[in-house]
Amino acid sequence: MDNLVSTAWLASRLGEPNLVVIDASAHLPDAGRNARAEFEAGHIPGARFLDLDSLKDPDSPVPAALPTAAQFAARMADIGVSNDDRLVIYDDSAVKTSARAWFICRMHGVENVAILDGGLGKWRADGHALGSGPSTATGGTFAAHAGPGAVRSKAEVLANVVSVAEQVLDARGAGRFTGAEPEPRPGMASGHIPGSLNLPFGRMLKPDGTFRDEAGLRAAFAEAGIDLDQPVVTTCGSGVTASVLLFAMHLLGKDDVALYDGSWSEWGADPETPKATGAAV
Repeated sequence: MDNLVSTAWLASRLGEPNLVVIDASAHLPDAGRNARAEFEAGHIPGARFLDLDSLKDPDSPVPAALPTAAQFAARMADIGVSNDDRLVIYDDSAVKTSARAWFICRMHGVENVAILDGGLGKWRADGHALGSGPSTATGGTFAAHAGPGAVRSKAEVLANVVSVAEQVLDARGAGRFTGAEPEPRPGMASGHIPGSLNLPFGRMLKPDGTFRDEAGLRAAFAEAGIDLDQPVVTTCGSGVTASVLLFAMHLLGKDDVALYDGSWSEWGADPETPKATGAAV
């Protein structure tokens, strides 16, 4: 199974043994949307609801932290996923949360996991049927183990400001990156990590929400000043849209990458971290 699958590919395989479709939709608080209610109103037939918004480690000092291996394994079992399953993840979110779920799956050892290109919007646009009602699958047998998916801490990113050993790429919009627009979190500083570059995650996508082709992706990274032959750490507001950049680089065969999971929600809230404003230099 490829890392990115089309709606036609999935429609022709629904119901195959060990093929599990997962709705990883989650929404920003100001979106005014309820992911579970929307799932129950309409979803890809047979899909399981991940409840990504609650799949985090509440004991971590990092805001909205990635789940531990035990937390992830418990959620997989709860929605009926076993280790030998093939997973196809989709979302219906403005911030493309399927990429965050993909990253979590890979870091906890899921080997066969793909993103549905264009998500639920493309599925609907292509005229495929929808199911409704709550997710009922349970009883999976899942054991997590370490997989690919490096994570950087605030301390490591702070050290990198000095060493510049890794390129830091911010997936937020240009206004938030430069500090021209205020942060949505009250009282949080504006700007970006010194030395970081900016590539809004939407540049990875075509108007219909599907990913750009290889040439388009490479051009976007080049325009942002990223050297794809060198390591990259991605960041954003809370580690979600940064994952879209990670997935796009994975499509290009680039895996010497890492996620700064705390992102600006951690960095911007700390009065001791250095902050820059204006365009990338």
